[in-house]
Amino acid sequence: MSRRKNSPNRKNHKKKRIVPEFEGIVQMSREGFAFIHIEGQEEDVYVKATKTRGALHGDRVRVAVTQERTGAAKRRSGEVIAILERSGKPFVGILHIVGKQAWVLMSSKTMPYDIEVPVPEGGQRGMKVAAVVDGWERGANCPKGHVVDVLGMPGENETEMHAILAEFGLPYRFEKAVENAADQIPDTITDKDRKGRRDFRPVLTFTIDPTDAKDFDDALSFRKLENGNYEVGVHIADVTYYVLPGTEVDKEAQARGTSVYLVDRTVPMLPEKLSNKLCSLRPGEEKLCFSAVFEITPQAKVINPWFGRTEIISDYRFDYKGAQDVIDAGADAMQQEFGAGSECGVVPESVKEAVLILNGLAMKLRKRRFDNGAVNFDRPEMKVDIDENGKPIGVHQKFSREANWLIEEFMLLANRSVAEFVATGGKMGGKALSKAKTFVYRIHDEPNLEKLSGLRDFAGHFGYKVGPIENGREIAKTLNGLMVDAKDKPELGAIQILALRSMAKACYSTDNIGHYGLAFRFYTHFTSPIRRYPDMMVHRLLAQYLNGADSASLDYYTLQCKHASEREVVAAEAERESIKYKMVEFMQDKVGQEFDGHISGVTEWGVYVEIEPTKIEGMIPYRTIKSDFFQFDEDHYRAVGRRTHRSLRLGDPIRIRVKSTSLEQKLLDYELVEDLEK
Repeated sequence: MSRRKNSPNRKNHKKKRIVPEFEGIVQMSREGFAFIHIEGQEEDVYVKATKTRGALHGDRVRVAVTQERTGAAKRRSGEVIAILERSGKPFVGILHIVGKQAWVLMSSKTMPYDIEVPVPEGGQRGMKVAAVVDGWERGANCPKGHVVDVLGMPGENETEMHAILAEFGLPYRFEKAVENAADQIPDTITDKDRKGRRDFRPVLTFTIDPTDAKDFDDALSFRKLENGNYEVGVHIADVTYYVLPGTEVDKEAQARGTSVYLVDRTVPMLPEKLSNKLCSLRPGEEKLCFSAVFEITPQAKVINPWFGRTEIISDYRFDYKGAQDVIDAGADAMQQEFGAGSECGVVPESVKEAVLILNGLAMKLRKRRFDNGAVNFDRPEMKVDIDENGKPIGVHQKFSREANWLIEEFMLLANRSVAEFVATGGKMGGKALSKAKTFVYRIHDEPNLEKLSGLRDFAGHFGYKVGPIENGREIAKTLNGLMVDAKDKPELGAIQILALRSMAKACYSTDNIGHYGLAFRFYTHFTSPIRRYPDMMVHRLLAQYLNGADSASLDYYTLQCKHASEREVVAAEAERESIKYKMVEFMQDKVGQEFDGHISGVTEWGVYVEIEPTKIEGMIPYRTIKSDFFQFDEDHYRAVGRRTHRSLRLGDPIRIRVKSTSLEQKLLDYELVEDLEK
């Protein structure tokens, strides 16, 4: 009996595969392909240039995942199926005008297409401008948009720094309305302003800050108590007394979220009248503060914390070097004259004694923190030196010493104590309340165990035996021990890089999960309201709760924490871009020179190398290595030559020659010296 192929009694259809869809943010390359970052997911979705549907860097899109990372697939891939929202952030390029038509020509790492724009007022051919994309018509060769700012001629320092700010959607000036609102805030302190404040004006008080600091938002007070203990006050500028919710200044600060620190300038969160004058704890001036005051034993046990509004007068303004000179001199400092770092000339013995006692307490607090499992990564921090015109003239490493740690430990003490006070309902040392009042916490989750496993394997190649990585506190002790073992070894930098990659990113949240890196159950940001909006939120909430207020809106502060975290990320990216620009500028006259370095990154298209002593990073593309064809081995953090089987591994020492520099793209290309000489 024959069978009918399409018999109605047979099911002859295939089950349709369900394609998962997600919303995400486009991270585009200069070649036109993109990665879609999906919130809450660690792995991005790769999209070919032909599958982006006109989406551009920063856009919010819907992406369909057409291939999961299974079997031979090295990564998830998919296609954009809808553009949900254009980013609205400007792209920076060079203005090209032909008759009545104009384009912004791109040489950006994240924008592969030129933008057609109307000729802007005041714009001249060859100028650098910032343009926003309005749309991309079907069939058009490039997107259309409009110029939002004419920045100036390329290569000029002011133009390039403004270009970085524009690229990240960051302001570089205050609107007149905001400046006017700040100017109307009274300068004088009246009896009404002092009402209800604890008077610390007679108590010895001083600040310790960088030499070039203009705003001083924290000060320490010190006095001995009759019972042998010490009273230490952490006094923070009372910004929220002057900046009221909903005012022009407050709305602008909230939108900015944070001050931004580029290589050559600070872009403040608050107008200068507040940040550098009214709220800056300058020596010899009466100032209003919000303070955390502690009784501390000689063994650095903290008892009887007090929080509230105060008034102070800073007696001295130290810089870190000056305070370090006192610490280095030790007991002999009592007879020495204090020079650089003080605006007051000779410092009395009582002040020197206070610095030494506070330093001793701070070192005990620091040791206790690391004993409790705080993570200690001491990655080199490089600073670009510039002249009065913004031209880079050198790169040096910044070092932290006891004077830095002194301030750091007391700021940490204030931050964690404020968080603990609110979370426990004032029962210091107790457990968090199950229904604690809404608060803004600074949180840091535990590390990624899969990445830690990769670190353990990598360190094992160098003969290191890595201990337990399953338990949170064990992980911290293991990592700290690994850093000590690898100290002064060539592979230390690579181990630090992998350890940092395993770490979660700290952020703001109303959900307190503690701060893993600092080993604190409770932590917040209370000590820098001049430069961080979350600190202003913390001041307001703490003031309300000290006055017996009910819990604030959880939904409102949850949204504000998300916004503040996002602004922090944007500011950090802009800061890094300004450093990159100046480092590339610094290397322009070094093309052809050779340097020793080590491999700081391995990717599928090349290896990154940090050179000594400046740690300036550049790339060696595999295609430029003539001696062999290298393939990326992701699992072992290396690239392997197909013919010679030579490995280029993360952390390997290497000698390079500077091949080329690109200021526009902030890129450096290196080449292997060994291969050039074969």
